[in-house]
Amino acid sequence: MFARTGGVWRLGLERVSALLAAIGAPQRAYPVFHVAGTNGKGSTVATLDAMLRGAGLRVGRYTSPHLVNFAERIVVNGVPMSHDQIAAWLTEWEPLLTELGATFFEATTAMALWHFADEGVDVAVVEVGLGGRLDATNIVSPVAAGVTQIGFDHMEYLGGTLSEIAGEKAGIYKSGTAAVVGDTDPSIRELLRARAEASGAHPILVTGRDWEVHDIVVDAAGTSFSLTVGGTSRRLTTPLVGQFQAHNAAVALAMLRGAGGRWAEVEARAETLLKGVWLAGRFHRAEPWLFDVAHNADGAATVVANLLAVGMPQPLTAVVCVLRDKDWRGILLAVARAAERIVVTMAPTVPASRMWDLQEVDAWAASEGLPVQRIDDFSSALAQARAEAATVLVTGSFHTVGDAMERLQVHPVAR
Repeated sequence: MFARTGGVWRLGLERVSALLAAIGAPQRAYPVFHVAGTNGKGSTVATLDAMLRGAGLRVGRYTSPHLVNFAERIVVNGVPMSHDQIAAWLTEWEPLLTELGATFFEATTAMALWHFADEGVDVAVVEVGLGGRLDATNIVSPVAAGVTQIGFDHMEYLGGTLSEIAGEKAGIYKSGTAAVVGDTDPSIRELLRARAEASGAHPILVTGRDWEVHDIVVDAAGTSFSLTVGGTSRRLTTPLVGQFQAHNAAVALAMLRGAGGRWAEVEARAETLLKGVWLAGRFHRAEPWLFDVAHNADGAATVVANLLAVGMPQPLTAVVCVLRDKDWRGILLAVARAAERIVVTMAPTVPASRMWDLQEVDAWAASEGLPVQRIDDFSSALAQARAEAATVLVTGSFHTVGDAMERLQVHPVAR
């Protein structure tokens, strides 16, 4: 599977369509909730997964990338697909994957959708990998599709403006099914609404129009907020920490309402079911460690805001490794607002083609007057940060957090 990684992304639905048709169109065996967005889609998926499971349903969850183990991507009722199951599937279908020229993500998507059917799930929650319109997951016909907050990421594939990126994300909206618009920026929100309408989606639920989130309070226990729908307000709490976690939870709830019927009945139980939400690698505390996979400037700014709201033990040191094609300058500037010291390093699993230049990073940080120390060896960076701080934030990418969790024996699936 990993031999299929590397190089540029090959977006498009032709190969995954042929692959799924050949293995029996498993994606038609169960209803799907489909989630796209730059920031917040993982939290929205986790919220849907927890609520649907809490309602007694058997739920498949497909996410990417993984932190430590490939099997984290494909989970049924909290249990990752076993290595034996993965090996058996690949043994059977590898010739077809090669014949079709399937990419790593296309093969993984097909494997996940097949596994969910084989496991007899009642419903699946599927996270978009990149963009939306041409992403392999867009082969599903969802009961509801939701787009969370839009930001700058993957511009080489999705476009250089927020409008262009939003247009690609809006490609998951489908005719005759619920579309949820979760971006809080008025211009992007209107663009997404218009794209949903053009797709023939129905109903279309829009934040700020069909629901309001207000009175958000963030503390160490999570995020509480008031949600107003149709003139009726409820006070809700998600265990996920951060101002935007209120909006992410509201998107998940809107998707359930939009899908209607038994799904809306699940939404009505939000006060109770939200208590089961949990997401590894997002403000994930395992004292003295704090892990967050923020890999763009907006995500890093959110982590810092959460740190300031919760009040972690001081002093705080950040261990940071960012992929070279990301806005590492913006991430470091954001992290510097909360960290007394920043250790820049190289996570071992970062592909050679995406390694940031630590010499360049060190020189730039010095020119900006940032409290940055370069320690190339990853294990040494973790050890030294721990020796000198009461809290150690590990951030910058999934590779950074996953590699740290593996070394520190913090399991990303166990709670």
